[in-house]
Amino acid sequence: MAADSAAKRHETSSSSVPSTTCLSGDYQECVPRQPKRRRSCGAPKTTPNSSRTTSHRMRSTPDWTVLPPEVLVTVFAQLPIADLGRVACVCKAWSRASQCPQLWQKFEFVLSNAAKSCLPATSTALINFVLKRHAKHLKCVILRTDSSLESAQKACHILSRLVNCSLKTLALMSSARPVFLDVDQESFVSALTLVLDHSRALSSLAIDNTPVDDPSLKALALSNSRTLQLLRMKSCPRVSPGGIVALADHCRCLRELSLSYNLLSDNLLMALSSEEHVRLEYLRIDIYGENDAPFKRVSPHCWKALVEHSPSMNLVMYVFVLPEESLESLFTSYIPVTHLYFGDSLPKRVLARIGKHCPRLRELVVGANGNTTIDSELLGVATNCPQLTSLGLGECEVTCSAFVEFVSRCGPKLRQLSVMEECLLEDELLDVNKTCKRVSEILGREWCPEFMPIW
Repeated sequence: MAADSAAKRHETSSSSVPSTTCLSGDYQECVPRQPKRRRSCGAPKTTPNSSRTTSHRMRSTPDWTVLPPEVLVTVFAQLPIADLGRVACVCKAWSRASQCPQLWQKFEFVLSNAAKSCLPATSTALINFVLKRHAKHLKCVILRTDSSLESAQKACHILSRLVNCSLKTLALMSSARPVFLDVDQESFVSALTLVLDHSRALSSLAIDNTPVDDPSLKALALSNSRTLQLLRMKSCPRVSPGGIVALADHCRCLRELSLSYNLLSDNLLMALSSEEHVRLEYLRIDIYGENDAPFKRVSPHCWKALVEHSPSMNLVMYVFVLPEESLESLFTSYIPVTHLYFGDSLPKRVLARIGKHCPRLRELVVGANGNTTIDSELLGVATNCPQLTSLGLGECEVTCSAFVEFVSRCGPKLRQLSVMEECLLEDELLDVNKTCKRVSEILGREWCPEFMPIW
């Protein structure tokens, strides 16, 4: 009787645990099936004692299937999409929770050729599953490709299937060379225009290194004039400054604009400065040489008109590899830049001009300078840029005394001060330890230079 009772309890407990069911649909092939375990002929049969032990273990193990759906959704929200598809195959309760629309609002399509790239690609089955089952839930879509043309063409195909999405953010990015420019322009533009025509709530768009053209921007402006807040376009050779002006004329909610320097013009700045246009909070400019073309000069009065229209605007400039003569022609007149980043060597003469012509500068980062000290140039920046609150120095050289004087002129307003220890040259008055002590006293907090890790 005891054995029969234990067996009956074991049978009852086993039936209370739901059997695992595989998610139906296209995503099944993404999840490998686990082989069924078979008991060997020589394995011992279940005894009453082992049955009682198993029953006790199953009663003490938490039943994850009875968690409230809102708890499951909170947990599932921390998972990558691929893992979300896998947990959907555990049981019916998890499958139902995994279908919550808020879990499928953001997806990054990674497209790469396994034979040519180490970039891990999103499986075709998962892509089809997302587009078939959850396309209407997508709000943020990122298309990331490697350097192969096949990946870019596949991205265009996916783009054409996003017409039923309620997109708010769309980004097209190449991890290597800009392969989107190699795609047939008509195919790319038609796919993008189709998405833009169906979008009515797009707030953020990044289309770097793409064959987008002025008609595409017009479609964007007409469909999303009341929602577009951020637009990033870099290295888009088929877009003209006039296309940007037309976009700004319609998109009154535009708050952040990111462009290549070659798209800047006096007409664009004056258009952004007129009362009926937007008030930018951020204008980000990428500056790099293209085809050895000389830099066109933007008139100082156009810059001033933009600042008068949007006095709180942040003008952020990223300067990449450029010949010295290009840099010298760039900083020869008033530029209302607030954040300035140099990824390559910055000549002393250009740094001196920055101190004279960039009075609104709040952050300066210099990746390299060379083997000459920049004492006087750095002190000029401290004197003529009263709003400077952040400085970063990489492969530069400044004497300890000049550096302490720089910090003294800027005062405690220097909230960020990142300087490599190799930058500080000890002199007759100060060594590195004394410099750290004096700088800490001026800033009112402990400060020390950055150290180059030794591997």
